[in-house]
Amino acid sequence: MRKKKLLALGLSAGLVGSMLAPPSSLATNVHNKKETPSFVSGQLTKASAKNPNEVLFDYLNENKDYYNFSGKTAEQSFEILSREKDDLGFTVFRLQQLHEGTPVYGSTQTVHVNKDGVLTAVSGQVISDLESKKELKKAAKFKKQDAIKKAEEALGFTPDYEQKPESDLVVYPQGHTASYAYHVTLNFLSPEPGNWNYLIDAVTGEVLTSFNAIHEAKKQGVGKPGGGGDITGTTTTGTGTGVLGDTKSFNTLLSSSTYYLKDTTRGGGVFTYDASNRTKLPGSLWSDSDNQYHASYDAAAVDAHYYAGATYDYFKQVFNRDSYDGNGAPLKSTVHYGRDYNNAFWNGSQMVYGDGDGSTFVSLSGGEDVVAHELTHAVTDTTADLIYQNESGALNESMSDVFGTLVEFHDNNNPDWLIGEDIYTPGTSGDALRSMADPTQFGDPAHYSERYTGTQDNGGVHINSGIMNKAAYLLSEGGTFYGVTVSGIGKDKLGDIYYRTLTQYLTASSDFSHMRSSAVQAATDLYGASSSEVQSVKQAFDAVGVQ
Repeated sequence: MRKKKLLALGLSAGLVGSMLAPPSSLATNVHNKKETPSFVSGQLTKASAKNPNEVLFDYLNENKDYYNFSGKTAEQSFEILSREKDDLGFTVFRLQQLHEGTPVYGSTQTVHVNKDGVLTAVSGQVISDLESKKELKKAAKFKKQDAIKKAEEALGFTPDYEQKPESDLVVYPQGHTASYAYHVTLNFLSPEPGNWNYLIDAVTGEVLTSFNAIHEAKKQGVGKPGGGGDITGTTTTGTGTGVLGDTKSFNTLLSSSTYYLKDTTRGGGVFTYDASNRTKLPGSLWSDSDNQYHASYDAAAVDAHYYAGATYDYFKQVFNRDSYDGNGAPLKSTVHYGRDYNNAFWNGSQMVYGDGDGSTFVSLSGGEDVVAHELTHAVTDTTADLIYQNESGALNESMSDVFGTLVEFHDNNNPDWLIGEDIYTPGTSGDALRSMADPTQFGDPAHYSERYTGTQDNGGVHINSGIMNKAAYLLSEGGTFYGVTVSGIGKDKLGDIYYRTLTQYLTASSDFSHMRSSAVQAATDLYGASSSEVQSVKQAFDAVGVQ
């Protein structure tokens, strides 16, 4: 694997068996070989005046043998994480599977009930037959704190934590088995930023798996609070010069003769901080005496502030989403992090940007697609929460590339289908981290038959994102690939379909096949089952070899 992959945006984050046949009354849309389906859709129930919660649980209870969950009732086996009503009249549920009250790691589902009380889709595999698993009959010997110590031993040092370590008991499925484990998260900045996730066997203390998901926001709002939130004043307009030498205007706040990079007009506010080349967050709220930001040191702050606002505007104007969590969460950014730091990341509560070393990267906030890419990770973490490993992790990365690109087009900022081209290797013309139009240009696969199957890059989360990126590009722009011709539907419809897919159908353990089913369903909701848009979605996934 090339060194570039280790620098990539993050910036860089099931039980196998025979397929059960569904009851004859159900229409299916299943594309994997797991014990229970990953996707079922159609008119799954009759119209009903019942509360959608009742429709949901009645359906699951009536089909208990099909989903084979372990509790006596669906109410015991699933927790409702969220319930929302969308613009099309669907009531959309997110569920967490439980086993005897304990969450099953990675097993989340979405359920749609339409305005007529018809349940139309169940998305996300249910882990089946847990009551028969021998390992789950063993009592946990380790305590939560013991698991944290085990994770620290595996990490090799005890960090200076940015957030208090967390240790939560889960059921962890592995192949044909499942065991109790502690899901431990270690979030820190030194000696290098990390958001390490460990699964520690609760009986043996063995490390079952681990990965670094620095961008993930497992717990929202638990980061160290940034100063400046209580500063009040008058909204003003500042101007400044960005990293690439372009001039921008943006909202600031005037308070007691000082101007601050605080924009109170967007959701819970847009805040930009200065780390002063240290590694403490958030740093100082950026202040200025004349509201003119044209010094070279200002450039990173100018772009971080402007592009965070532009990303907010895209999601708000196009999807009516108020910040990454949909509830107006403040957008906080820190620039000048560390010295010559070649990275940018979302730490769970804010964005952080290094200045780059001038050779590999320039100031990373200078790339609008980089800023939007990272903030899309936050959208993902508050919706599908795709696990940052293997195919679900590659979907996580691809979604960030897709919406990073769409934000760039929405802002009409020299848009293209390259990722990170503005801030990566400034001395090399035409270079980029990734290409969505031709992933192979920078060494990534563009077809499922060429996917990376090793363990580096968390199982290829950046590498294999190329396959999904190619599908998105073809869906938007059209073209012929591997002998399949795709009729392009344009960027706006791509965004509409992918946003609905991400926020309503993808689940924590979604793989590429589940992404296809989900995107087809999202397009069906928006345009109808017999629409040309649905046909184009199918063509795009056919072209990259995903069924």
